[in-house]
Amino acid sequence: MAHPGAPARQPPRLRVDRAAVGPVHGARAALPLGLHAGPGLHDSQIGLLATLGMVSQVGFGLAGGIITDRLGRRATTAWFDVAAWVIPCILWAFAQNFWFFLAASLVNGTLQVTQNSWDCLMVEDAERGKITRIYSLVKVAADCSALFAPLAAVLVAQLGLEPAVRILFVNAALVMTVKIIWLYRWSSETRQGTIRMEQTRGQSVWQLLAGYRGALGLLLRSRGSLMALAIAALTAAVTLVNGTFWQVVASQHLHVPDPVLPFFPMVRSILSMVFFFTLIPRLTTAVDLKRPTLWGFGVYLAGQLTLVAIPAADGAATAGTYAFLALCLLLDSFGAGMLFMLSESLVALHVDEAERSRVMAIQRTCIMLAAAPFGWISGWLSGIDRTYPFLLTAALLAGGLALTWGRWVPTHGGVASALDAAEPA
Repeated sequence: MAHPGAPARQPPRLRVDRAAVGPVHGARAALPLGLHAGPGLHDSQIGLLATLGMVSQVGFGLAGGIITDRLGRRATTAWFDVAAWVIPCILWAFAQNFWFFLAASLVNGTLQVTQNSWDCLMVEDAERGKITRIYSLVKVAADCSALFAPLAAVLVAQLGLEPAVRILFVNAALVMTVKIIWLYRWSSETRQGTIRMEQTRGQSVWQLLAGYRGALGLLLRSRGSLMALAIAALTAAVTLVNGTFWQVVASQHLHVPDPVLPFFPMVRSILSMVFFFTLIPRLTTAVDLKRPTLWGFGVYLAGQLTLVAIPAADGAATAGTYAFLALCLLLDSFGAGMLFMLSESLVALHVDEAERSRVMAIQRTCIMLAAAPFGWISGWLSGIDRTYPFLLTAALLAGGLALTWGRWVPTHGGVASALDAAEPA
């Protein structure tokens, strides 16, 4: 991250940071299938793990604001990246039964602490009009995980699914360790982070917790923040279900062979990057972000309904199956990419800058509380029919469309002109 006063240097650091997280997301994408292949967990157990992981995120999300203010954005990001990614990846790599996965999921909940501190580290010294652009770069950099898909496919083909997933998690732990060291070395504390460290020095945990009362009041009085919170919660719930069961339905219901599965995240990531450099910038330069949000929900909804409508072949997946899945990937990559960028941007744009850390911690806690039940619910639904979790996500996305259409609150004044000023010449 750039030093205060030079926010234009931030994007290169962002690309390094999110690209390093790619191997983790690539390995986690294969985790649900690894749970089936290795320990032989049932759909309901996989869904329970997803829900308990979200509950863990709720607790750590609430504590994230206090920790971020006390330790600073930079130090919090470093320490809790170790807790949130390196340790769980090691546990996942050597897991033998349900309890290993439970421990990893609970420890992985600390990601909400580092997500909060990292967001503050990223945007607090940035120009307001560049926030949407910055989150676009974040999504593009995260999609660099596509580079690891061919490696995953080779490992699955040569070693089988379970050993390949374990190797991917070992790789993820190593890459994340390098990323943590790199980011800490080349980042610096933000201006607001330095102020908050001074303000919270000597205060007890109870005093810091009491400060949430004022932050909660700020959140509840802001219609824009509440709208952004609802959109982010819907997006989180849909992301949870898709991340847990998309490859399960492709493998178990549509009979896609295991060696082919790693290519789906690769194709989705490549398509997402193409959209972020072509169509999405054209849609997000308007005065208001309502129309792009409607596009995001609508296209993502179409992708989920297409997935549900794919007929399951009696044996191996047919050419028609792959054609429908390609259409799903096309729609999902646009819709999910658009909603990720906009949900994160809307939260950042509507938040009170002086209380960013605590307000965003409360928002993340609410998001996790709202999304947590959908892991267990989708696991229960998948046990009945593999496609039912995606009927659930379709209903959530339809709710997002209705919310955006009927309850939209424009971002704070001045954002449009700032966005125009941020456009390259």
